[in-house]
Amino acid sequence: MAETLVIQTADLWKHYRDVEALRGLTFQVPAGSICGFLGRNGAGKTTTIKVLLGMAHPSSGTARVFDLPTDAQDASMAIRGRTGFVSEEKDLYGYMTVEETIRFTASFFPRWRADLEKRYLRAFELPAQRKVKALSRGMRTKLALLLTLCRGAELLILDEPTSGLDPAMSEEVLQALVQHVASEELTVFFSSHQIAEVDQIADRVVIIHRGRAVVAGALDDLRENFRRVQFVFDGEAPKTDFRAPGVERVWRDGRVLTVLSSAGAADLVDEARGLNPVSVDVTPVTLKEIFLETVTMEA
Repeated sequence: MAETLVIQTADLWKHYRDVEALRGLTFQVPAGSICGFLGRNGAGKTTTIKVLLGMAHPSSGTARVFDLPTDAQDASMAIRGRTGFVSEEKDLYGYMTVEETIRFTASFFPRWRADLEKRYLRAFELPAQRKVKALSRGMRTKLALLLTLCRGAELLILDEPTSGLDPAMSEEVLQALVQHVASEELTVFFSSHQIAEVDQIADRVVIIHRGRAVVAGALDDLRENFRRVQFVFDGEAPKTDFRAPGVERVWRDGRVLTVLSSAGAADLVDEARGLNPVSVDVTPVTLKEIFLETVTMEA
């Protein structure tokens, strides 16, 4: 049985005059997953989120959310009605109190969850009568998250949800997300610069570089398949073009030939036997190493 896809992009391009923000972006996010969206500054993460929410239209290619086209007006409104979004800026009205902000927001959502409102008011220790402008950055983040979690959304899109938070508060926010997904039927797509956070809570990851997805898939599969293979030779390491599948990067340093593979090491090691290495060392690759290796490669 095919899995249900909540987000799908295919050969997605977005031009801003002379700037190509997206260059053939393709990835999928299945229902019920927590998908981390990683990339360097300027890689195209914010543009992708804007396209998914119908705030920007693609120059070519397709983007669909809930199997609806994001660039069609009626469909885009339907998508936003089923999606909770928290921006990096955490846009809130500073003159309102926490309670007034919650009541104002709840009035727009017929599926508002009063039970979750009570839970997160208590869990986040939000002061109901304090004005938003008097809240710390961490408290504003918690309030923005409460407003999103309680609206009955099927999809959460979060742009740097823990930006500016101290480690303890970041952990609190991340655990709230994990527990919410465990108890409710929804999908999370979150952009982050914090690789450790993605590694901690995500079950899928998309790494974007220069407008393209250079890595996309289940995190367990990436951990299983990515390997660094180091061959040591008697003399200078040979120059070779490997035919084994999944070769992502090859570099030579004196007697050492190192290969980054996304398809395990077995085929690569078998092929390399013909080069007569004196030793072979195969090591797993962390998500941080995968990110650093893939976003520093030439486009």
